[in-house]
Amino acid sequence: MSHVPVGLKPLSRAQVLAVVRGGAPVEITPEARDAVAASRAHIEALAAAETPTYGVSTGFGALATKHIPLDRRAALQSSLIRSHAAGAGPEVEPEVVRGLMLLRLRTLASGHTGVRLSTVDTLAGMLNAGIVPVVHEYGSLGCSGDLAPLSAIALALTGEGQVRDGSGALRPAAEALYEAGLEPVQLAEKEGLALINGTDGMLGMLVMACADLAELFDIADLTAAMSVEALLGTDRVFAPELHALRPHPGQTLSAARMAAFLKDSEIVASHRGPDCNRVQDAYSLRCAPQVHGAARDSLTHAETVAERELASVIDNPIVLADGRVESNGNFHGAPLAYVLDFLAIPLADVASMAERRTDRMLDKARSHGLPPFLADDPGVDSGHMIAQYTQAAVVSELKRLAVPASVDSIPSSAMQEDHVSMGWSAARKLRKAVDGLRTVLAIELLTAARALDLRAPLRPGPASAGVIALLRESTGGPGPDRHLAPEIAAAEELIRSGAVLAHLESTVDGRNR
Repeated sequence: MSHVPVGLKPLSRAQVLAVVRGGAPVEITPEARDAVAASRAHIEALAAAETPTYGVSTGFGALATKHIPLDRRAALQSSLIRSHAAGAGPEVEPEVVRGLMLLRLRTLASGHTGVRLSTVDTLAGMLNAGIVPVVHEYGSLGCSGDLAPLSAIALALTGEGQVRDGSGALRPAAEALYEAGLEPVQLAEKEGLALINGTDGMLGMLVMACADLAELFDIADLTAAMSVEALLGTDRVFAPELHALRPHPGQTLSAARMAAFLKDSEIVASHRGPDCNRVQDAYSLRCAPQVHGAARDSLTHAETVAERELASVIDNPIVLADGRVESNGNFHGAPLAYVLDFLAIPLADVASMAERRTDRMLDKARSHGLPPFLADDPGVDSGHMIAQYTQAAVVSELKRLAVPASVDSIPSSAMQEDHVSMGWSAARKLRKAVDGLRTVLAIELLTAARALDLRAPLRPGPASAGVIALLRESTGGPGPDRHLAPEIAAAEELIRSGAVLAHLESTVDGRNR
């Protein structure tokens, strides 16, 4: 596996995913090594000076006016990390921790933080060795950096605290560092602050959410098309000339994909003629491109914010190219918090529309000839009745998760930090929402597949038929009631693994993003 270069150039979203999810190793570039050494020289000069410099020879936050004697400045940095590693709650996921490590490493390697090269190398070594510090759920207000989460990583860097090793086992940090051939860092001036004053947790989770949602919005186009087909809906509303009249890019793309998925469907063709007495489909069918498209365009905006943040250097104080060390407010997480909150809204709406389509397939009065709840023997069998209950429960939760975190602010640090972003909280709830959307779409996929099977002998289009065949490798077709929870889980895993999208890419034109 090739190394991802970490240095003066911004990381791409693909590079971030390669490291945090794919386990790709990192390598500090030669240019970055020179820049780190140069900025460290500036910090060492300031550390020896009588004039106080924030983060070098003063306290932090509300204690910024406290001058620290020369012989206590190294202890200042260690005390900072120990006191700030004050997280609580369950462990966050390893990929989130790796995101924190990678993105903080990228800032440290920028030559604008004043840390020593040995500190940069040790953090890179931890990442490459698969050492994952234990980071807890609560402790970041999304301002002054993701303080408690990043402090847990900095603590492990110094050989304190607990980590997960490459096998996932819980170990003392000192043991894991020793086995990886890494020397614990003895923090010097400015280094403790530089290790924790960033938006890295928020950003890492945004990058991962963007990747997940890009795939799930593609899946939503597929499940919507399958539902249109199963409910004897029309494909004429997806014609390009209609969507050209409202040229939102996402809408145009979703309409084109749904039209492609419905191509050559015997079921759609069976009711195209003059005998069809249906004038218009319900909104959950007819307006799917408009809703999915708006979600896609919202995602595009979030991806733009993520890319800008990946090009940013977040620390306070910052070491400028001319050697000046200046305080700033770039650690404030508002730009990330807003889009993390924003994405939860269209996500919930896409899920809500999918649930409405599922319910329509189960309702004898609205399904145009399908048996009640798609049951084999209605009354004896309940079919997919309770699968829709599960969908509805998840959608209700997604609506709650769409309530923004960023409108809240609790002042901290004796009112020095009197406005915070709550971006970490926005990111955490978005991750939960992404999982919920996957569940909702998996249930629509299962239901639409069963409904299409019940339309036999008419055959669905190649896109639907291929996905149904893939689904049937792990789930059963129509028949008497059986345990549905494993089938929902299997459908979720097909979506999560990328198998459904890979099949579509190989068989259907219309996938292009």
